[in-house]
Formats: sequence, C-alpha cells, structure tokens
Amino acid sequence: MKKHVDGKMKPEKKTNYILQLLTIGCICLIFIILMISGVVFVSNDDDPNAASLKIAEAASLPPKTERSVPSISGRKAEQLYHKFIIETAKHHQVDPALIKAIIMAESGYNTRAISKRGAKGLMQLMPGTARSLGVEDSFNPHQNIAGGVQYFKYLVNRFNGSVELALAAYNAGSRNVLNYNGVPPFKATQFYIQKVLRYYHIYKKDLAEGTNNV
Repeated sequence: MKKHVDGKMKPEKKTNYILQLLTIGCICLIFIILMISGVVFVSNDDDPNAASLKIAEAASLPPKTERSVPSISGRKAEQLYHKFIIETAKHHQVDPALIKAIIMAESGYNTRAISKRGAKGLMQLMPGTARSLGVEDSFNPHQNIAGGVQYFKYLVNRFNGSVELALAAYNAGSRNVLNYNGVPPFKATQFYIQKVLRYYHIYKKDLAEGTNNV
C-alpha cells in the first residue's frame, strides 16, 4: 500500500473525522434541547422533593382572573374569602383556623401582596411552587388559597403531622428543617411560628363562636 506523504488527510480519515464532529454536534444539540425543554421545579423553599405534590388537583382550581382585579386587603378580603377558605381547608382536612392564621401572618389578607423574594398573593406562593400546583395566577385569591392549602397539607404530611415543623418549612424551607432536624434557629422563622399560632388561637375561638374577627 502506498504511504500518504503529501501532508494531507486521507479521504477515509477525513470522512471519519467529519462523522465524529457531526456525532458530537448532535449530542450537544440534543443536550441543549433537553435543558431548554426541561421543567425546573422551584418551590417556596427550593425543596427537591416537593415535586411529589399531587398536580392532578390543579384541574379543580378556579379559572384565571384578569390582572385588572383590584387589590383587596384586611377585613374586607377576609370576609369576602372566608367561606372559600373554610371549604378548601376542610376539603384538604386542614384546620380552617390555621389557614386563616397563615394568611394573616403571610399577607395580612392583601390579595396583591408581593414579598422581597417574589412570593405573591394571600398565602405568598413562590412562582415555582405556584406552577407546580397549577396556579396560573397567584393574584387570583381562589387559586392562591387552593394552592396554598394544598401545599401546606403536603408539608404537614411530610413532617408526620407536625404543624410546627410544617409552619417552619413553609417559612424557611423543608431543606432547613431537615438540616436542623427541627425548627431552624432563625429568629424570623421562630417569630413567624409564634405569630401564626397566636392568630390561630384567635381564629379558633372566633370560628367556635361563629364570628369572624381578629
């Protein structure tokens, strides 16, 4: 066989080289497509296990509202959504007084509330959490409440029925609760739990008496 000495690549080697480049290019393209089309779940606490939430219930969420819905807060909002809160909480087997307390602590019943971290609405849902729950509009009070109650119920179940740990996770994230094997030593989280429980006892008494005051 004649040796190739002119410094140029043999045709067969050139063909193999081109095929290798095309193969690598295809692999890179597929990887990029998968990365773009992948769904990233970002919960209130960046909890990787929160993806186990039952997304099927999202189909029962109220329809999306127009962004022109005016801001409602305080006593007016509490009265307006009182019945829906009770019904939704009972549906998920959560104490309605507890949900009302969480809403009070989270947003003060401001339907258009937005935190510095980007949490929105009555129950302050993070965008990723809202998406995972099928909440299309976090400023829709009915969708926000339905999603928030569902998420809180998930946390209660995850922490074996402990309301305290569920509240800690709702505020500081499940990861922190797991890392510290209990309520994280964060003053803000500890204060949050105390505040929710304080409101809870007030709402519990009001509901027992058939009233709706704080």
